[in-house]
Amino acid sequence: MRQGTRAPFIINIRHAQPIWIGHILSPFSLNHFLHIIPLPFQIRNINFMNLASKKSPKISLGKTCLLVFTFWGAFLSFNTVSAEEKMANEKFTFMSNWFPEAEHGGFYQAIATGLYKKYGLDVTIKTGGPSVNVIQLMAAGQADCVMGGSDLQMIQVREAGVPVVNVAAIFQKDPQVIITHEDVTNLNQLKTKTLLIVPFARQGFWPWMKTTFDLRDEQTKPYTFNIQPFIADKNVAQQGYLTSEPYSIQKAGGKANVFLLSELGYPAYSTTITCLDKTIANRKTAVAAFVKASVEGWRSYLINPAPGNALIKKENPDMTDDQLNYSIAKLKEKGIITSGDASKLGIGIITDQRAKASFDMMVNYKIIDPSKVKVSDTYTTEFVKDLHILP
Repeated sequence: MRQGTRAPFIINIRHAQPIWIGHILSPFSLNHFLHIIPLPFQIRNINFMNLASKKSPKISLGKTCLLVFTFWGAFLSFNTVSAEEKMANEKFTFMSNWFPEAEHGGFYQAIATGLYKKYGLDVTIKTGGPSVNVIQLMAAGQADCVMGGSDLQMIQVREAGVPVVNVAAIFQKDPQVIITHEDVTNLNQLKTKTLLIVPFARQGFWPWMKTTFDLRDEQTKPYTFNIQPFIADKNVAQQGYLTSEPYSIQKAGGKANVFLLSELGYPAYSTTITCLDKTIANRKTAVAAFVKASVEGWRSYLINPAPGNALIKKENPDMTDDQLNYSIAKLKEKGIITSGDASKLGIGIITDQRAKASFDMMVNYKIIDPSKVKVSDTYTTEFVKDLHILP
């Protein structure tokens, strides 16, 4: 929401004509005038019949008129500022899906550099985590929009009856990776390995991966976000996030090969901005402002992440500069935010072709029932198609 430009209220004192003004507004008409214009109570109750009488010989009628209009102009100017301030203070709550980290950097950058305020919003980022159901909290009114893990996840939420819509996709590539020991040079060699995956992967990348690389459900065991089983067993491979587990394994002295699924054909978007139907309908201007400022925040973060990183570390004291630098480097190296359609159409872009690819994949692997959800209901390009905020 872009703030309007306030034109100054100007009185040209040099060319004021007191006698002429006095012909137009007598003291009586001034008093009447003050009761029909929206001036403050204190000004409206000045008795200009007395002010312009012999009891106040030093104040001419012309100066009195000038005083009135000056007060009125100041009041109108004050009211204009108040309206802008009200607009600038529109509250907007965004809920992330994890603890503050570089993968959320553009959102924190937009706060730190004042971009949300520039577009008329007072944004609060609520922190998610492994035990936080961001969809449930948004549906309960505790967030206006949320950070979706992937567009696949949000499509399933929509199918389940919660009317969510993806309005932007910050990550053009899903950072989901498979981490193996050095003896594995391609994922077709995983047939004899034990694979550690989280349960919800079975409704995400696993059906695609299992079919693509001819793997079996029996090979899988639960991943508990602990890298030690991988380090201890050369026959284990595990899922991970490009910017996270590989770093932890490296710091623990381990060596690994990392396969980014999006480079092998996995079509999902990630780090979506997702809102409810009613939020889009009732607060469209605010949603548009949030999306635009967030996208600008991401472009800024990739250029100079220092403001966003400072805020991330404030909100997450466990975060280190080394981790932040590693994550940002990987985001850039793999073009997670800036590659593909984003390089030509802008950061955050969603295209019909990509959205349909995710939807069709889920239908093909029987993850969703197309009779219960339509692809056109799961996303909108309205808020990103005309931004063209290029990397």
